[in-house]
Amino acid sequence: MSKKLCLVLSVLLTAGMLLTACTPVAPTSAPVRPTTAPTGTAAPLPNGSSIKVGLVTDTGGVNDQAFNQLAWQGIQKASQEMGFQAKFLESAQPIDYETNIDALATEGYNVIITVGSSMGDVTASKAKQYPDIKFAIIDNAYAISGLANVTSLMFAEHQVGFLAGVLAGGMSRSGFACSVSSLQTPASNRYMLSFFQGAAWQAGPEMKFMNNFINIQTTDENVPSFDDSTQGKETALNLIGDGCDVVFAIGGESVNGALLAAKENNLPAIGADIDQYNTDPEVQSALITSAMKNVDVAVYNYLKTVADGSVQAGISTATLQNGGVGLAPFHDWEGKIPADLKAQIQQASDGIKDGSIKIDLPQ
Repeated sequence: MSKKLCLVLSVLLTAGMLLTACTPVAPTSAPVRPTTAPTGTAAPLPNGSSIKVGLVTDTGGVNDQAFNQLAWQGIQKASQEMGFQAKFLESAQPIDYETNIDALATEGYNVIITVGSSMGDVTASKAKQYPDIKFAIIDNAYAISGLANVTSLMFAEHQVGFLAGVLAGGMSRSGFACSVSSLQTPASNRYMLSFFQGAAWQAGPEMKFMNNFINIQTTDENVPSFDDSTQGKETALNLIGDGCDVVFAIGGESVNGALLAAKENNLPAIGADIDQYNTDPEVQSALITSAMKNVDVAVYNYLKTVADGSVQAGISTATLQNGGVGLAPFHDWEGKIPADLKAQIQQASDGIKDGSIKIDLPQ
Protein backbone atom coordinates (compact mmCIF):
# COMPACT_ATOMS: atom_id res chain seq x y z
CA MET A 1 0.00 0.00 0.00
CA SER A 2 1.29 3.45 -0.91
CA LYS A 3 2.10 6.05 1.72
CA LYS A 4 -0.65 8.21 0.25
CA LEU A 5 -3.26 5.46 0.63
CA CYS A 6 -2.07 4.66 4.13
CA LEU A 7 -2.48 8.34 5.05
CA VAL A 8 -6.00 8.39 3.61
CA LEU A 9 -6.91 5.28 5.55
CA SER A 10 -5.42 6.68 8.73
CA VAL A 11 -7.46 9.87 8.47
CA LEU A 12 -10.68 8.08 7.64
CA LEU A 13 -10.26 5.42 10.30
CA THR A 14 -9.35 7.94 12.98
CA ALA A 15 -12.43 9.98 12.14
CA GLY A 16 -14.64 6.91 12.36
CA MET A 17 -13.41 5.15 15.49
CA LEU A 18 -15.54 5.20 18.65
CA LEU A 19 -14.93 3.13 21.81
CA THR A 20 -17.37 0.26 22.20
CA ALA A 21 -18.44 -2.96 23.88
CA CYS A 22 -18.65 -6.43 22.34
CA THR A 23 -20.87 -9.51 22.55
CA PRO A 24 -20.82 -13.10 21.26
CA VAL A 25 -23.00 -14.12 18.32
CA ALA A 26 -26.43 -15.37 19.39
CA PRO A 27 -27.00 -19.10 18.81
CA THR A 28 -29.81 -20.62 16.78
CA SER A 29 -31.17 -24.12 16.84
CA ALA A 30 -29.84 -26.94 14.72
CA PRO A 31 -30.30 -30.70 14.60
CA VAL A 32 -29.08 -32.34 17.80
CA ARG A 33 -25.78 -34.14 17.45
CA PRO A 34 -24.56 -37.09 19.53
CA THR A 35 -22.55 -36.33 22.65
CA THR A 36 -19.91 -38.82 21.63
CA ALA A 37 -18.26 -39.16 18.27
CA PRO A 38 -17.68 -42.53 16.56
CA THR A 39 -14.46 -44.23 17.51
CA GLY A 40 -12.07 -46.45 15.64
CA THR A 41 -8.65 -47.80 16.43
CA ALA A 42 -7.28 -45.67 19.25
CA ALA A 43 -4.38 -43.47 18.18
CA PRO A 44 -1.46 -43.32 20.61
CA LEU A 45 -0.15 -40.30 22.42
CA PRO A 46 3.63 -40.15 22.88
CA ASN A 47 3.23 -41.78 26.30
CA GLY A 48 1.33 -44.69 24.75
CA SER A 49 -2.13 -43.98 26.16
CA SER A 50 -5.14 -43.62 23.90
CA ILE A 51 -6.36 -40.17 22.89
CA LYS A 52 -9.59 -39.01 24.48
CA VAL A 53 -10.75 -35.59 23.28
CA GLY A 54 -13.26 -33.57 25.26
CA LEU A 55 -14.98 -30.37 24.19
CA VAL A 56 -16.35 -27.89 26.72
CA THR A 57 -18.70 -25.49 24.97
CA ASP A 58 -19.46 -21.95 25.95
CA THR A 59 -23.03 -21.04 26.83
CA GLY A 60 -24.19 -21.10 23.20
CA GLY A 61 -24.33 -24.90 23.25
CA VAL A 62 -23.09 -27.43 20.74
CA ASN A 63 -25.81 -26.65 18.18
CA ASP A 64 -25.13 -22.90 17.92
CA GLN A 65 -24.21 -23.06 14.20
CA ALA A 66 -21.13 -21.14 15.30
CA PHE A 67 -17.84 -21.87 17.07
CA ASN A 68 -19.13 -24.61 19.40
CA GLN A 69 -20.76 -26.60 16.62
CA LEU A 70 -17.82 -26.11 14.27
CA ALA A 71 -15.39 -27.26 16.98
CA TRP A 72 -17.43 -30.42 17.51
CA GLN A 73 -17.49 -31.07 13.76
CA GLY A 74 -13.71 -30.85 13.67
CA ILE A 75 -13.44 -33.25 16.59
CA GLN A 76 -15.86 -35.68 14.96
CA LYS A 77 -13.85 -35.72 11.76
CA ALA A 78 -10.62 -36.36 13.65
CA SER A 79 -12.33 -39.05 15.71
CA GLN A 80 -13.51 -40.89 12.64
CA GLU A 81 -10.21 -40.64 10.77
CA MET A 82 -7.73 -41.04 13.63
CA GLY A 83 -9.57 -43.24 16.09
CA PHE A 84 -10.03 -40.73 18.91
CA GLN A 85 -12.58 -41.16 21.63
CA ALA A 86 -14.57 -37.94 21.84
CA LYS A 87 -17.22 -36.27 23.95
CA PHE A 88 -18.66 -32.83 24.52
CA LEU A 89 -20.08 -31.20 27.63
CA GLU A 90 -22.32 -28.17 27.24
CA SER A 91 -22.10 -25.18 29.58
CA ALA A 92 -25.47 -23.69 30.45
CA GLN A 93 -23.79 -20.85 32.35
CA PRO A 94 -20.22 -19.66 32.94
CA ILE A 95 -20.02 -21.43 36.28
CA ASP A 96 -20.23 -24.72 34.34
CA TYR A 97 -16.90 -24.17 32.57
CA GLU A 98 -14.81 -25.28 35.52
CA THR A 99 -17.15 -28.12 36.47
CA ASN A 100 -17.13 -29.53 32.94
CA ILE A 101 -13.35 -29.37 32.61
CA ASP A 102 -12.99 -31.15 35.95
CA ALA A 103 -15.46 -33.82 34.83
CA LEU A 104 -13.50 -34.54 31.65
CA ALA A 105 -10.22 -34.63 33.56
CA THR A 106 -11.70 -37.07 36.08
CA GLU A 107 -12.88 -39.30 33.23
CA GLY A 108 -9.36 -39.49 31.80
CA TYR A 109 -9.68 -37.15 28.85
CA ASN A 110 -6.14 -36.16 27.92
CA VAL A 111 -7.06 -33.47 25.38
CA ILE A 112 -9.59 -30.77 26.31
CA ILE A 113 -10.76 -28.05 23.91
CA THR A 114 -12.52 -24.90 25.11
CA VAL A 115 -14.25 -22.17 23.14
CA GLY A 116 -13.67 -18.44 23.14
CA SER A 117 -12.26 -15.67 25.28
CA SER A 118 -14.97 -16.06 27.91
CA MET A 119 -13.27 -19.34 28.82
CA GLY A 120 -9.75 -17.89 28.77
CA ASP A 121 -9.21 -17.51 32.50
CA VAL A 122 -10.68 -20.85 33.52
CA THR A 123 -8.76 -22.66 30.77
CA ALA A 124 -5.47 -21.15 31.97
CA SER A 125 -6.28 -22.05 35.57
CA LYS A 126 -7.22 -25.61 34.79
CA ALA A 127 -4.23 -26.10 32.51
CA LYS A 128 -2.01 -25.31 35.50
CA GLN A 129 -4.02 -27.68 37.68
CA TYR A 130 -3.78 -30.50 35.10
CA PRO A 131 -0.31 -30.18 33.53
CA ASP A 132 -0.51 -33.62 31.91
CA ILE A 133 -3.62 -32.72 29.89
CA LYS A 134 -3.24 -30.96 26.56
CA PHE A 135 -5.54 -27.95 26.25
CA ALA A 136 -6.57 -25.97 23.18
CA ILE A 137 -8.67 -22.83 23.29
CA ILE A 138 -10.41 -21.33 20.28
CA ASP A 139 -9.90 -17.67 19.39
CA ASN A 140 -8.16 -16.62 22.59
CA ALA A 141 -4.47 -15.76 22.94
CA TYR A 142 -2.74 -15.18 26.25
CA ALA A 143 -0.78 -12.01 26.89
CA ILE A 144 1.53 -13.85 29.28
CA SER A 145 3.19 -17.02 28.05
CA GLY A 146 4.23 -19.93 30.21
CA LEU A 147 1.25 -22.24 29.70
CA ALA A 148 3.26 -25.20 28.49
CA ASN A 149 0.22 -27.38 27.76
CA VAL A 150 -2.09 -24.84 26.07
CA THR A 151 -2.41 -24.12 22.36
CA SER A 152 -4.35 -21.03 21.28
CA LEU A 153 -6.14 -21.66 17.98
CA MET A 154 -6.11 -18.23 16.36
CA PHE A 155 -7.12 -16.96 12.93
CA ALA A 156 -5.67 -14.76 10.18
CA GLU A 157 -8.48 -12.22 10.09
CA HIS A 158 -6.44 -9.98 7.81
CA GLN A 159 -6.34 -12.60 5.05
CA VAL A 160 -10.08 -13.23 4.86
CA GLY A 161 -10.82 -9.56 5.58
CA PHE A 162 -8.85 -8.67 2.47
CA LEU A 163 -10.96 -11.06 0.37
CA ALA A 164 -14.13 -9.55 1.82
CA GLY A 165 -12.80 -6.16 0.78
CA VAL A 166 -12.16 -7.34 -2.78
CA LEU A 167 -15.78 -8.46 -2.96
CA ALA A 168 -17.00 -5.19 -1.48
CA GLY A 169 -14.93 -3.13 -3.91
CA GLY A 170 -16.42 -4.97 -6.84
CA MET A 171 -19.99 -4.77 -5.57
CA SER A 172 -19.94 -1.10 -4.57
CA ARG A 173 -21.59 1.33 -6.97
CA SER A 174 -20.93 4.47 -4.94
CA GLY A 175 -17.22 3.83 -4.43
CA PHE A 176 -17.73 3.86 -0.65
CA ALA A 177 -17.47 0.71 1.47
CA CYS A 178 -17.77 0.83 5.25
CA SER A 179 -17.49 -1.31 8.34
CA VAL A 180 -19.25 -1.24 11.68
CA SER A 181 -17.26 -2.72 14.56
CA SER A 182 -18.03 -3.54 18.15
CA LEU A 183 -15.18 -3.44 20.67
CA GLN A 184 -11.85 -2.27 19.27
CA THR A 185 -9.53 -5.28 19.47
CA PRO A 186 -6.51 -6.50 17.52
CA ALA A 187 -8.82 -8.90 15.65
CA SER A 188 -11.36 -6.21 14.71
CA ASN A 189 -8.54 -3.94 13.58
CA ARG A 190 -7.10 -6.69 11.37
CA TYR A 191 -10.51 -7.28 9.81
CA MET A 192 -11.11 -3.56 9.25
CA LEU A 193 -7.74 -2.53 7.86
CA SER A 194 -7.44 -5.51 5.54
CA PHE A 195 -11.03 -5.04 4.34
CA PHE A 196 -10.21 -1.52 3.19
CA GLN A 197 -6.98 -2.67 1.55
CA GLY A 198 -8.80 -5.42 -0.33
CA ALA A 199 -11.39 -2.94 -1.60
CA ALA A 200 -8.64 -0.56 -2.76
CA TRP A 201 -6.79 -3.45 -4.44
CA GLN A 202 -9.93 -4.21 -6.43
CA ALA A 203 -11.39 -0.75 -7.08
CA GLY A 204 -8.33 1.52 -6.96
CA PRO A 205 -7.06 4.20 -4.57
CA GLU A 206 -10.07 6.42 -5.18
CA MET A 207 -12.19 3.96 -3.16
CA LYS A 208 -13.59 5.63 -0.04
CA PHE A 209 -13.60 3.87 3.33
CA MET A 210 -14.95 4.47 6.81
CA ASN A 211 -15.15 2.42 10.00
CA ASN A 212 -17.28 3.34 12.99
CA PHE A 213 -17.06 1.66 16.36
CA ILE A 214 -20.31 1.55 18.31
CA ASN A 215 -21.52 1.63 21.92
CA ILE A 216 -19.89 4.67 23.49
CA GLN A 217 -19.74 4.44 27.26
CA THR A 218 -20.19 7.95 28.58
CA THR A 219 -21.02 7.18 32.21
CA ASP A 220 -21.20 4.14 34.44
CA GLU A 221 -24.99 4.26 34.06
CA ASN A 222 -24.89 4.48 30.25
CA VAL A 223 -23.47 1.12 29.21
CA PRO A 224 -25.39 -0.39 26.26
CA SER A 225 -26.44 -4.01 26.51
CA PHE A 226 -24.09 -6.47 24.83
CA ASP A 227 -27.02 -7.99 22.94
CA ASP A 228 -28.62 -4.69 21.89
CA SER A 229 -28.19 -4.26 18.15
CA THR A 230 -29.97 -0.90 18.05
CA GLN A 231 -26.79 1.14 18.10
CA GLY A 232 -25.22 -1.08 15.46
CA LYS A 233 -28.13 -0.30 13.20
CA GLU A 234 -27.97 3.43 13.92
CA THR A 235 -24.24 3.49 13.24
CA ALA A 236 -24.70 1.74 9.89
CA LEU A 237 -27.58 4.03 8.92
CA ASN A 238 -25.35 7.05 9.48
CA LEU A 239 -22.70 5.57 7.19
CA ILE A 240 -25.30 4.60 4.60
CA GLY A 241 -26.62 8.14 4.72
CA ASP A 242 -23.13 9.33 3.85
CA GLY A 243 -23.06 7.11 0.77
CA CYS A 244 -21.74 3.72 1.92
CA ASP A 245 -23.36 0.98 -0.12
CA VAL A 246 -21.57 -2.16 1.14
CA VAL A 247 -21.53 -2.80 4.91
CA PHE A 248 -19.08 -5.10 6.73
CA ALA A 249 -20.36 -5.98 10.24
CA ILE A 250 -17.46 -6.91 12.55
CA GLY A 251 -18.44 -8.31 15.93
CA GLY A 252 -21.36 -10.02 17.60
CA GLU A 253 -25.00 -9.29 18.33
CA SER A 254 -24.30 -5.61 18.97
CA VAL A 255 -23.39 -5.04 15.31
CA ASN A 256 -25.95 -7.35 13.75
CA GLY A 257 -28.17 -4.30 13.50
CA ALA A 258 -25.74 -3.08 10.84
CA LEU A 259 -26.75 -6.04 8.69
CA LEU A 260 -30.40 -5.17 9.22
CA ALA A 261 -29.73 -1.57 8.20
CA ALA A 262 -28.20 -2.83 4.95
CA LYS A 263 -31.14 -5.12 4.29
CA GLU A 264 -33.71 -2.40 4.88
CA ASN A 265 -31.87 -0.18 2.40
CA ASN A 266 -31.52 -2.97 -0.20
CA LEU A 267 -27.74 -2.95 0.12
CA PRO A 268 -25.30 -5.87 0.26
CA ALA A 269 -23.65 -6.72 3.58
CA ILE A 270 -20.84 -8.97 4.79
CA GLY A 271 -20.79 -10.85 8.10
CA ALA A 272 -17.81 -11.92 10.19
CA ASP A 273 -16.41 -14.94 12.09
CA ILE A 274 -19.16 -17.41 11.10
CA ASP A 275 -21.54 -17.85 8.18
CA GLN A 276 -24.16 -15.43 9.44
CA TYR A 277 -26.56 -16.54 6.72
CA ASN A 278 -27.16 -19.57 8.96
CA THR A 279 -27.46 -17.68 12.25
CA ASP A 280 -29.33 -14.51 11.23
CA PRO A 281 -32.22 -15.47 8.95
CA GLU A 282 -33.74 -12.00 9.21
CA VAL A 283 -30.90 -10.55 7.14
CA GLN A 284 -30.21 -13.46 4.77
CA SER A 285 -31.27 -11.53 1.69
CA ALA A 286 -28.61 -8.86 2.32
CA LEU A 287 -25.68 -11.17 3.08
CA ILE A 288 -23.39 -11.66 0.11
CA THR A 289 -20.91 -13.64 2.25
CA SER A 290 -19.21 -13.74 5.64
CA ALA A 291 -15.52 -13.60 6.52
CA MET A 292 -15.30 -16.98 8.21
CA LYS A 293 -13.06 -18.50 10.82
CA ASN A 294 -13.14 -22.19 9.92
CA VAL A 295 -13.01 -23.48 13.47
CA ASP A 296 -13.69 -27.05 12.35
CA VAL A 297 -10.57 -27.01 10.19
CA ALA A 298 -8.45 -25.40 12.92
CA VAL A 299 -9.54 -28.01 15.47
CA TYR A 300 -8.99 -30.87 13.05
CA ASN A 301 -5.50 -29.62 12.15
CA TYR A 302 -4.66 -29.24 15.83
CA LEU A 303 -5.74 -32.80 16.57
CA LYS A 304 -3.56 -34.07 13.74
CA THR A 305 -0.57 -32.61 15.58
CA VAL A 306 -1.73 -34.30 18.76
CA ALA A 307 -1.90 -37.62 16.94
CA ASP A 308 1.57 -37.35 15.41
CA GLY A 309 3.19 -35.91 18.53
CA SER A 310 4.14 -32.58 16.97
CA VAL A 311 1.67 -30.47 18.98
CA GLN A 312 3.16 -27.30 20.45
CA ALA A 313 2.02 -24.85 23.07
CA GLY A 314 1.52 -21.20 22.15
CA ILE A 315 -0.30 -19.81 19.15
CA SER A 316 -1.36 -21.86 16.14
CA THR A 317 -2.78 -19.67 13.38
CA ALA A 318 -5.44 -20.77 10.93
CA THR A 319 -4.81 -19.25 7.49
CA LEU A 320 -5.88 -19.37 3.87
CA GLN A 321 -2.91 -21.66 3.30
CA ASN A 322 -4.16 -24.32 5.71
CA GLY A 323 -7.87 -23.78 5.09
CA GLY A 324 -8.50 -22.17 8.46
CA VAL A 325 -10.15 -19.01 7.12
CA GLY A 326 -12.16 -18.20 4.01
CA LEU A 327 -15.28 -16.59 2.61
CA ALA A 328 -18.63 -18.25 3.25
CA PRO A 329 -20.80 -19.26 0.27
CA PHE A 330 -22.50 -16.43 -1.61
CA HIS A 331 -25.89 -18.09 -1.01
CA ASP A 332 -28.69 -15.95 -2.53
CA TRP A 333 -26.12 -13.75 -4.27
CA GLU A 334 -24.36 -16.56 -6.14
CA GLY A 335 -25.86 -15.54 -9.46
CA LYS A 336 -25.57 -11.81 -8.81
CA ILE A 337 -21.81 -11.62 -8.36
CA PRO A 338 -20.03 -11.17 -11.70
CA ALA A 339 -17.75 -13.97 -12.84
CA ASP A 340 -14.83 -11.60 -13.26
CA LEU A 341 -15.19 -10.46 -9.64
CA LYS A 342 -15.18 -14.06 -8.45
CA ALA A 343 -12.01 -14.53 -10.49
CA GLN A 344 -10.46 -11.49 -8.79
CA ILE A 345 -11.28 -12.93 -5.38
CA GLN A 346 -9.54 -16.15 -6.37
CA GLN A 347 -6.58 -14.14 -7.71
CA ALA A 348 -6.33 -12.28 -4.42
CA SER A 349 -6.53 -15.52 -2.45
CA ASP A 350 -3.76 -17.06 -4.55
CA GLY A 351 -1.65 -13.92 -4.15
CA ILE A 352 -1.99 -13.93 -0.38
CA LYS A 353 -1.08 -17.60 -0.26
CA ASP A 354 2.03 -17.27 -2.40
CA GLY A 355 3.11 -13.98 -0.82
CA SER A 356 2.77 -11.81 -3.93
CA ILE A 357 0.06 -9.76 -2.18
CA LYS A 358 1.22 -8.11 1.03
CA ILE A 359 -1.27 -6.86 3.61
CA ASP A 360 0.00 -3.91 5.63
CA LEU A 361 -0.88 -4.04 9.31
CA PRO A 362 0.39 -1.97 12.24
CA GLN A 363 3.14 -3.65 14.21
